[in-house]
Amino acid sequence: MGRAYDSGDTLILVAIEDELPRGFLPDWNVVYMGVGKFNATYHGMEAIREFAPKTVVNYGSAGSVRDDLTGIHEVSVFKQRDMDVRVIDVPLGKTPFDPISTIDNGRGGLSVGTGDSFVTQAPELETDLVDMEAYVLAKICKLQGIEFHCYKFISDKADGQAAGDWKANLAKGAGLFSDIL
Repeated sequence: MGRAYDSGDTLILVAIEDELPRGFLPDWNVVYMGVGKFNATYHGMEAIREFAPKTVVNYGSAGSVRDDLTGIHEVSVFKQRDMDVRVIDVPLGKTPFDPISTIDNGRGGLSVGTGDSFVTQAPELETDLVDMEAYVLAKICKLQGIEFHCYKFISDKADGQAAGDWKANLAKGAGLFSDIL
């Protein structure tokens, strides 16, 4: 995680301010997009148009599907966990007629499955983490030719206690993320 970022040409996209309060990075371009794939797509694109960044960094909370993960991690493989058209013989997580279903930036980080549901049990699609925004941001950046980085703070274990754990841990990664920048 030793990469240096430049506040002048880097856009930081975060779902909600509770994950990264504005005061943590006062000299950076931080945009709060809202929760979910639609909000990430719409507000992420608007922010990219406004700031024209060389690099986009997504930071946020994520549930861990693995028991051995805590803290903050770089994510480098992005999948859609709620794309399910197996009924027409398309594998889980793949978008029909779209050559880009999984994005791998080759940096050796963890994998995340993005979907518009709060996960309280291990999803069928195999990933290390689950979230609600990263896949669409990775895809937008890939299509726009923008360097993309993603860091997720493990807020919960994507289990029956996930909702309470997420609320309790939501803001705990902000300092760790600030240290990375």
